[in-house]
Amino acid sequence: MTPADPLAAVVARALELAPVIDGHNDWAWVCREEREYSVEGLERGLATDTDIARLRAGRVGAQFWSVYVSDDHRDADAVQGTLEQIDWVYRLAARYPREFVIARSAADVEAARADDRVASLLGAEGARCLNDSPAVLRMFARLGVRYLTLTHVHNTSWADSGTDERVHGGLTRRGEEYIRELNRLGMLVDLSHVSPATAHAALDVTDSPVIFSHSCVTALADHPRNVPDDVLVRLAANGGVVMITFVPQFLTMDYSAWFNGAQDTPAPQVSIVHVADHIEHARRVAGIRHIGLGGDFDGTDEFPAGLEGVDGYPALLAELARRGWSAEDLAALIGGNILRVLGATDAAFAAAGAGIPSLVR
Repeated sequence: MTPADPLAAVVARALELAPVIDGHNDWAWVCREEREYSVEGLERGLATDTDIARLRAGRVGAQFWSVYVSDDHRDADAVQGTLEQIDWVYRLAARYPREFVIARSAADVEAARADDRVASLLGAEGARCLNDSPAVLRMFARLGVRYLTLTHVHNTSWADSGTDERVHGGLTRRGEEYIRELNRLGMLVDLSHVSPATAHAALDVTDSPVIFSHSCVTALADHPRNVPDDVLVRLAANGGVVMITFVPQFLTMDYSAWFNGAQDTPAPQVSIVHVADHIEHARRVAGIRHIGLGGDFDGTDEFPAGLEGVDGYPALLAELARRGWSAEDLAALIGGNILRVLGATDAAFAAAGAGIPSLVR
C-alpha cells in the first residue's frame, strides 16, 4: 500500500482508534526453551516470531503473554513453571522499560498506549498450572494474570479438553466452582482448547464475559480446536470475544491433514485470506462486537503467508479493508472489543488484588 492508497488510510485510521491487542503469544515459553529465560538481546533479528522491532512494525499496543507450561508438567512443578513464566514477563518489562509495561486493566492498556509502550498482560494457559488449588489461582490473580485457559491439550480433573477423550461431559461441579471463582476474581474464563460441551457448561455458569484467546471457527475448518456456530451465538449473548488465531492447522482442513500426516509432500498453502475468512465468519455469526485477534505467535512452527511474525497485523487489516471493512469495525476487531471485556471485569480484578477473601477452598 502507498500513503495515497485509500485502503492505507482506512488501516491508519483504525490504528489511531484502537491499539492492536493480541490474545495469545508464547514468546515466554520459547525464551525458556531456547534462551534459558534470558531477556537480553530481544531488540531485533531473532529466529522467533517475536522481537521488539517486529512488535513495533506490527503496531502491537498490548499483548497477552501466555504464561504456559506443557501438560507433562504436573503438580507443584506446573505451579513453579508458571511462576517462572510470570517472572520472565516482569523481567522483560524491567529490562526494556521504554518498550514494555506490566498492565492489569483496560486503563493500564490505554495509559501504555499514550506512553508508546506495549502493555504486557498475562494469560495462564491450561488449568493444570493450578495444581487444583483455588489458592494458587488467587495468587496468580494478585500477580496480574488476567485470564485462565481452562484446559490445554489434555483434560484437567474438572474440565474436558477439545483434543482429549471426553470424561467429564464438560465441567464437573468442581469446574463450575472454578468458573464462579474466576468471575469473582475478575479473571477472564478462556475457552480456547476446551470441548464444545465444556464451552456450553462454562457459558451456563459464568456471570461475566468469556473469551477464546486463540481459536478459529468450526464452520470453515472442522478441527477440535475451533469454535462451533452454536457456541459463537451464545458468546454474543454473553458479551464475550473470540480472538481468531493464525495457526494453519486450524485454518484449513487440507493443512491439518498434511500436518497430522507423513508431511512428505509440500505443505498446502495457507494465507492471510484464510485468516480473514475465519474473521468474517465469526463476525457474521457472533457480531462485530465479539471478535478479536489471538495470533499464537511462537506457539507453532508455521504461519500463513504474510503473517509470519508479529509485524503482520497491518497486512491483515489491509486484506479486511479490501473486503469493505470500515476503520471503526477494524478498530473493534483489533482492540476495542477486548478492551470492553477487560473494562467489564476490571473492578472485580482490582478488588481481588486487594485481597478480598473467598469461600472457595
